[in-house]
Amino acid sequence: MDIPMDRQKQFILSHRVARMATADKLGRPLVVPICYVFDGKNLYTPIDKKPKRVSVRELKRIRNILENPKISIVIDDYYEEWNKLTYVIIHGRAELMESGEEYQRSLRLLCEKYTQYVDMNLSTLNLPVIKVIPDRILFWRAI
Repeated sequence: MDIPMDRQKQFILSHRVARMATADKLGRPLVVPICYVFDGKNLYTPIDKKPKRVSVRELKRIRNILENPKISIVIDDYYEEWNKLTYVIIHGRAELMESGEEYQRSLRLLCEKYTQYVDMNLSTLNLPVIKVIPDRILFWRAI
């Protein structure tokens, strides 16, 4: 789904963190905070080298995506003045990328957005990137 340059796209591009929801084959949910990059068509979020208690393939979000590729992502602005509340919800499907031209491009884009990924040498870690292919993007803003 290719969305035009509008409020939704600008909102997604202007933010640095989101919440990603996955579910296993029985529908048990997991929500994790993510860093991401959006290329105007797809969203990419990496598995990085921050400390983890299990191997990459044993991460619950990875196991969930392999069992059930349906995914939701929320990007939001919260204010105590509720008339300023805004959010985008992206519904779609997730794929794991571990090599190829698109994988390398996603790593470059992520490193351009987050200097922390440059510092951790993300492009040399050979860790998966989760690609989110949007089916539907919902934009809500308080009046």
